[in-house]
Amino acid sequence: MTSAALASTVELEYGEVFTRPWVVELILDLVGYTPDRDLAKMVAVEPSCGSGAFLGPMTRRLCESIRLHGRSIEDARKSLAAFDLLDRNVQAARNLVQGLLVAAGWDDKTSADVARGWVACDDYLLRDHAGVSADFVVGNPPYIRLEDIDPNRAAEYRRRCPTMGGRADIYVGFFEVALRSLSSQGVLGFICADRWMRNQYGAKLRTMVVDAFSVEATVVMHDVDAFDEVVSAYPAITIVRNAPQGPSVVADTTREFDDASAEAFLGWWRSKRKTAFEFRGVVAAQLPEWFKSSESWPAGSPARLRLLDDLNQRFDLLESADTGTRIGIGVATGADKLFVMSPGTEPEVEVGRLLPLAMSKDTTTGYYKWSGHHLINPWTEEGDLVLLDEHPLLARYFEQHGDALRQRNVAGRQPQRWYRTIDKVEHALVARPKLLFPDMKMTSHPVLEPGGTYPHHGLYFIVSEKWDLRVLGGLLLSKVAEFFVDSYAVKMRGGTLRFQAQYLRRIRVPQPGDITPTDAAALANAFDRRDVAAATEVALRVYGIEGVPE
Repeated sequence: MTSAALASTVELEYGEVFTRPWVVELILDLVGYTPDRDLAKMVAVEPSCGSGAFLGPMTRRLCESIRLHGRSIEDARKSLAAFDLLDRNVQAARNLVQGLLVAAGWDDKTSADVARGWVACDDYLLRDHAGVSADFVVGNPPYIRLEDIDPNRAAEYRRRCPTMGGRADIYVGFFEVALRSLSSQGVLGFICADRWMRNQYGAKLRTMVVDAFSVEATVVMHDVDAFDEVVSAYPAITIVRNAPQGPSVVADTTREFDDASAEAFLGWWRSKRKTAFEFRGVVAAQLPEWFKSSESWPAGSPARLRLLDDLNQRFDLLESADTGTRIGIGVATGADKLFVMSPGTEPEVEVGRLLPLAMSKDTTTGYYKWSGHHLINPWTEEGDLVLLDEHPLLARYFEQHGDALRQRNVAGRQPQRWYRTIDKVEHALVARPKLLFPDMKMTSHPVLEPGGTYPHHGLYFIVSEKWDLRVLGGLLLSKVAEFFVDSYAVKMRGGTLRFQAQYLRRIRVPQPGDITPTDAAALANAFDRRDVAAATEVALRVYGIEGVPE
């Protein structure tokens, strides 16, 4: 399907949010789109121009560059390319550009003709960019979930942009197409939600960046009034260059960050950046390089990122074959109302078909207390589904709810196994002592389950061959362990953290044998007493650090 045909199916409303002028100027300066350069010889692209928040300043800079370098407007006919799907935006952007060109001294006809050539009504993600070699791609790509747009358009986006996996926002595709279009040493500068740096749907894009590009800077602006409207977008400025990875600037801002702060930051950016920078509403530092992994990238102040890099260099990952430490998640059923039984509601089934189940509520106090829930268990100890012919009571229960069970996605994919849970039950896990983590908590909350129950999917678990789980629990209770999760996890509203397996696996720990008996005893004691301060004090000593920066 062509771009035009897709565009005709629906007028896609992006929920436009326009970037404040001083933020636009900051991004243009960071990518080097400045009049002292011969911009008419270069190509700059604005993929989703709206009514011209970026395009206006870009036009002014290009006009100044033309004068400084003695060029003609004819030399710049192909120096700017801007796109928008909505005709009203295209007309507004063309009018803006035409007015700026007339103000710069060119006649109406030439200015109108150039504006038409620079601004196209087209879908950037679906346009054929073959042969494009962009020196700059800048802008504020639209924020919209793929499932919220026309299915035909969404399918075509996925086909053309392989990085748009899962429930991605379409801005992921804008990153991909823009990066693929960059010339050698070309640079991208977007202000955009930074969720892709940590969410699962950004994994393919992170891989693309790590494999072939250089992250030159990230400026986190979650609390900054960066847009004309108040939005909850968790924005960050990201500067990525088509070059091998070199040093990377990281900056963290507060709501006090403004145009004056941005100007001071730019002064430091243009310097040698050997020392950290701090000004009203912003702290920044230069790291030797960006993070090499395509797994979730960390967030935080420069001091926190430097500490994280140091700990990553000096300590091993928590999940390790050397210590036999494994992290996992409890059983997902696809129909908890039918598989998870509260005390006193258990149906009559064969012996062994009721499996004691650990629930998140069992860990609330920090000390494990089983609430009496059971799982209706359709799995044998060998990992096979039980045969219903051999379990008539279980078969009767499942058949009573057969319609609901067969409507689940997992049953649709495997109709003959319609009564299975989504996950298999690993029976050996029941007897093992394990540390349990509820998914969503404000602080690190490991709880020791001594064995006897199987975790529900709202709980993540840690088992180990070599760790004393009370000692490990003390480490994981500390603010040092929480620091790792806080750096990598996507926070929910109110600052709630997600203690999911993907983030627990990013925690670094010493080898069990490297912890002195005195410190091990102190960690275990702190864990038993749920004393976070005591656990943190010992953990700081074990990790050889003075504290965890805010």
